[in-house]
Parts: sequence; C-alpha cells; structure tokens
Amino acid sequence: MSYVDGFIAAVPTAQREQYLKHAEIAAAIFKENGALSVVECWGDDVPQGKVTSYPMAVKLKEDETVAMGWIIWPDKATLNAGMDKMMQDSRMQPDVNPMPFDGQRMVYGGFEILLKA
Repeated sequence: MSYVDGFIAAVPTAQREQYLKHAEIAAAIFKENGALSVVECWGDDVPQGKVTSYPMAVKLKEDETVAMGWIIWPDKATLNAGMDKMMQDSRMQPDVNPMPFDGQRMVYGGFEILLKA
C-alpha cells in the first residue's frame, strides 16, 4: 500500500506567494522522483488549542499561517530514494529556492496507510 509523508509548518502570512512558488517547484521534483501526488494546504480555520493544536506545534507567531501538506508515494523505499535525489537536486538548493519559512519549526513524519476509503 502507498506511503504518506506529511508536514505542518508556520509560514509568514505575507510570504504566501513565495511559499506557493517554492511548493510548486518542490512538487514537480517530488513527482519526477516517484511521488504519486503532492498536496499543499494554507490554513483557514486552525484554532489555537488549550492543550495541543497545530499553532502550538509549530510555535505560530501572530504574523504567520499554518501550512499543511502531504506527499503520497508508492511505498517507503520510493520515498527514501526520492528524498535522497531531492536533496541533491540543484533546484532545491537554498540559494536557488530558499524555504520561505523556518524549517526548525516544521513538524513532519512518514505514515503507513491503514485505511483508504
């Protein structure tokens, strides 16, 4: 079954267009390297929690928005190989396509699909 690589990040709200451009370039490279699909989302209804929440997880600042995304891969092996290639791709180097957010506050992980309805 497919494998999902997901993340959430705090993105400066004023940099939405730069984030979208960065995401479009990255999505093309992910797909070149085996990803089946790439989804990027911009927070619209992301409440602050009392115990846990997306804003708390990324230490969201007042001028930031939570972005969430996921990539569907055929399997974990394809993800691992694709990410290795991604890190070597010149289009993803910081001087060519800088991340328009603080990567240290990004939360990410890989997931096996249990149910797909």
